[in-house]
Amino acid sequence: VQLQASGGGLVQAGGSLRLSCSHSGMIFMPYYMSWFRQAPGKEREFVAAVAPRGGVTDYADPVKGRFTISTDKAEKTMYLQTSSLKPEDTAVYYCATKLRTSPLEVVPRTPDRYGYWGQGTLVTVSS
Repeated sequence: VQLQASGGGLVQAGGSLRLSCSHSGMIFMPYYMSWFRQAPGKEREFVAAVAPRGGVTDYADPVKGRFTISTDKAEKTMYLQTSSLKPEDTAVYYCATKLRTSPLEVVPRTPDRYGYWGQGTLVTVSS
């Protein structure tokens, strides 16, 4: 499985960006697809996730109502549409994926649950 994140950049507070994550190698298998971010000097934190087969979405409280996670129909690309960006959203954003092991599995929110990561894309929000 390979992931490639893109779409980061410099944006003013209140602006928006759409991050993309293309992936390969995930054929006919149910994978959670998620975004994490890591600000300078801080731990990597969960941002959003989408369950396999266009299932439920889950968001961290700081981004609820401002960010939207989605995938294309072929589930080859994942997106994170951000809006109303704040300076505290400044971070390197990483896409990650994890195979769902059970239909009852709760959406995983910790980095250690994910085995595949993209290289990260930097989002900088100026005040």
